[in-house]
Amino acid sequence: MTGNILIIDDEEQLRKLLGRIIGLEGFNVEEAGTIKQGTELLKRKDIDVVLCDVKLPDGNGVEFIKDLKKLKPVAEIILLTAYGNIPDGVQAIKNGAFDYITKGNENDRIIPLLHQAAEKVNIKKRSAVKINEGTEISFSSIIGKSPIIQETIILAKKIAVTDASVLLLGETGTGKEIFAKSIHRESKRKLNPFVAINCSTFSKELLEGELFGHKAGAYTGAIKDKAGLIELADNGTLFLDEIGEMGMDIQAKLLRVLENGEFIKLGDIKTSKVDVRIIAATNVDLKQYVENGRFREDLYYRLNTFMIALPSLRERTEDIKEIAVYFIEKFGRREGKMLKLSDEAVNALNTHYWKGNIRELRNVIERAVILADEEFIRLSDLPSEIQMHDTINNNYSLAEVEKMHIRKMFNYTQKNKTRTAQLLGIGVATLYRKLDEYGLK
Repeated sequence: MTGNILIIDDEEQLRKLLGRIIGLEGFNVEEAGTIKQGTELLKRKDIDVVLCDVKLPDGNGVEFIKDLKKLKPVAEIILLTAYGNIPDGVQAIKNGAFDYITKGNENDRIIPLLHQAAEKVNIKKRSAVKINEGTEISFSSIIGKSPIIQETIILAKKIAVTDASVLLLGETGTGKEIFAKSIHRESKRKLNPFVAINCSTFSKELLEGELFGHKAGAYTGAIKDKAGLIELADNGTLFLDEIGEMGMDIQAKLLRVLENGEFIKLGDIKTSKVDVRIIAATNVDLKQYVENGRFREDLYYRLNTFMIALPSLRERTEDIKEIAVYFIEKFGRREGKMLKLSDEAVNALNTHYWKGNIRELRNVIERAVILADEEFIRLSDLPSEIQMHDTINNNYSLAEVEKMHIRKMFNYTQKNKTRTAQLLGIGVATLYRKLDEYGLK
């Protein structure tokens, strides 16, 4: 297993020692003494895993996780701390850390964790590129009878039979890739390749090589010619997800492909020709990006020949139950369970904000199917934030809210009273009294 590791630690001797040990495992190692230095390296280098101290001169590693995920969504981070504590560990995992370990006590875990984290990153990178995958998906795969989703499907079907570029706009988890595959399925290119790439997964340098390919010797490590995704999508469809994350120089090259079907591989001197349809997608305001100088105006208008805005789940709440039932049946078959939704669970799902849209709903239902012990998925099988929202909407008392929170923390710690008390910030004696008061023993 190889990968690029960044160590951020202000203790130089420890950092150098870790660097040598990790390097012997076949990893490429970068080092930084502060969060600022680490951030600069992350902007310039293709980093897979960050090994980061919690307490640094210019910040806290737990909070740094959020910045890392914005800068490198695919990268993983492992936090190191001299003094481990449960609240920090819980918050680190919530923020997206791969793991949280204590220096000295758990040194033997560092190398295995780095291998696991690097493998996870490699899997995510491989899944970010899809060729001829899921071509059985069609507009009939899109669940929902609400007027807004049906109108969106009708518009997409009309555009599908043309050869025009398409720009799909929508929040995370609204089904942009499913729409892209469905458009390809109903186009005249349906028998040719459908190639998809998530632009936010790759650094600028890697994305250029993935899209346009390279000649042998184009850069260090390029030992043989490689066909780019644009070439692989010839006579078919290229789906560019999260196109707003594409660098300006790559945008210029993509514009040339759109205008005359020409591109040049990295390290090549001759022009290659392709006939490819581009479907792009984004969850950001591209027009605002144009105004801020982050996206080319000419490329924006070239992509925006046809624009389809995909509705959020909040705009189609009448579809939530149908979509939830679909996932209950899907995951129920896997778990060997026959489940239904209780009325209280339906109400909670309908009133949840669904920031992650269908993808979030899918994850919630998968979790609920695993947890459900009876024939119904009940409110208690749903995540605490959905339960709490339902509680507030139903004007439950403060005591009911407290009881629900204590029960969730108690279950989270697998009924470890000491740890539950620590997470709640109360004494163990107080916890015993609350458990007795609410009948939770």
